[in-house]
Amino acid sequence: MAKALVLEETRKLALRNIDLVETLGTGDVRIAVDTVGVCGSDVHYYTHGKIGPFVVREPMVLGHEASGIVSEVGAQVTHLAVGDRVCMEPGIPNPASKASKLGAYNVDPDVRFWATPPVHGCLTPSVVHPAAFTYRLPDNVSFAEGAMVEPFAIGMQGAARARIKPGDVAVVTGAGPIGVMCALAALAGGCSRVFVTDIVEEKLQVAAQYDNIEPVLIPRDDASKTLKDATEDWGADVVFECAGAAASIQTALEVVAPAGCVVWVGMPPDPVPVDIVLAQSKEIRMETVFRYANMYDRAIELIGSGKVDLKPLISETFAFKDSIQAFDRAVEARPGDVKIQIKVSPS
Repeated sequence: MAKALVLEETRKLALRNIDLVETLGTGDVRIAVDTVGVCGSDVHYYTHGKIGPFVVREPMVLGHEASGIVSEVGAQVTHLAVGDRVCMEPGIPNPASKASKLGAYNVDPDVRFWATPPVHGCLTPSVVHPAAFTYRLPDNVSFAEGAMVEPFAIGMQGAARARIKPGDVAVVTGAGPIGVMCALAALAGGCSRVFVTDIVEEKLQVAAQYDNIEPVLIPRDDASKTLKDATEDWGADVVFECAGAAASIQTALEVVAPAGCVVWVGMPPDPVPVDIVLAQSKEIRMETVFRYANMYDRAIELIGSGKVDLKPLISETFAFKDSIQAFDRAVEARPGDVKIQIKVSPS
């Protein structure tokens, strides 16, 4: 039995003991969890009990953005040792699947992803995880930053999909956590500047604290005019659509330059119309993002190098005993909040 933050049913959380059978395999490591971030998907399971086809039908431990310390290693693990500070990639694919063989393990139908029904998450003091999906943190990267690697990896996946060229101008629609991650990944990937659009000024202020990120407040500012003025009527080389709203999807198609690229990152809760003729008239390239593959090590390298600073995005950290309050704070969706974290380790 282990204490964990358990989603009992919609809108009902409990911090209680639960039976988590976690036998250490030869290729696994046991990790003392230090910090866990609260993700929008965790909150959605809490408030709605499901995301698309994934329905919480029995009590489930939440949490999938995590860092910690290795406390035990399996017999065949050689690249990690007890005491190593690590973060953990939460999705474990089937290595024999066609998706894994193609290197696109993020779309493996058999993937087991923390806190995706019926798989338990990591908001508990100790977890067992495959060593192959556990990454050592540089000495200058904190546990809090390590728990931010997961959402940053989504931004990295988007930047890789975009095939950014040095000096590109980018637009991000939506200044939520993933939107900001995409903006930072775009800059790290070679963009000269990134325009970020949103309808909430406080969110834009968080993004605008970074150099070369320029806020566009909708509807005060006209996104299309702003981009035309900034690019001599050409438009954005790359657009990351991160809001998942019908209006921002149209904006993405309007502001992208001819022969540019739109990367669809945000997920609309319901089907939305897409102006295909507008996309065709510019002959743009479209890419989609679902989680990430082979991005954790690259994300950690960027954070460790100092080129990407995620610390300003941590809005508040709660003690493990206050986990329910942390989720209730996340449900509030305060305009200035980006990432709420839970410190599981008492130290």
